[in-house]
Amino acid sequence: MHALFVTTSSDQLAPGHPTGLWLEEFAVPYMAATEAGIAVTVASPKGGAVPLDPKTEPNEKQRKNWERAIQALRHSVTLDSVTNENFDAIFIPGGHGPMVDLANDATLHALVARHDAAGKLIAAVCHGPAALVNARRSSGEPFLKGRRATGFTNAEERLAGLKDVVPFLLEDAMKSSGADFHSALVPMFSHIEHDGNLLTGENPHSSAALAKAMVEALGKLGPLERVAR
Repeated sequence: MHALFVTTSSDQLAPGHPTGLWLEEFAVPYMAATEAGIAVTVASPKGGAVPLDPKTEPNEKQRKNWERAIQALRHSVTLDSVTNENFDAIFIPGGHGPMVDLANDATLHALVARHDAAGKLIAAVCHGPAALVNARRSSGEPFLKGRRATGFTNAEERLAGLKDVVPFLLEDAMKSSGADFHSALVPMFSHIEHDGNLLTGENPHSSAALAKAMVEALGKLGPLERVAR
């Protein structure tokens, strides 16, 4: 099994507001996937070292536990270099960076449409679903239309103090794209949604639950359903 983890290359949300990848949302699923024997390719629009949101600088324990994940973030490949490859899953972690670059990345959207048409797993957590709001299915319909999903809510953006800084509110954008949006009753509580081949998590605290669900979903693939190597 082989998963493509797509991260942001953006390090600025707005002037005076540095951003990037939210480390926990990448590291927890990366460790879970690789420990389950799933090969992971890390790609980003620009390739190279992936920028981290300064707020997610790991402590000593996290640096030790997530060492392999952190190492993988130093050498991402470009999205353009994997356009002709097939993966068993595409996973998009958050941080506010995806709102800046992945939301309008045509290369990623083409990958998503192709893998979705093949019934492959598409997963995203927190602001990762920002990469899906403008994506479309192979039929031309909005990717999220009619699909039960979750992501960082308007209330959580207010709590983060960035409601008036972000280029758009993710909850509103997902609903405008036709998503059947659901969230936890209490902001910042873990919450995931699994609808067919779409798996989404609401916030950073959903990283572990999403990682578990993603590994379990990939583990249910039969030999003939897995991507040929």
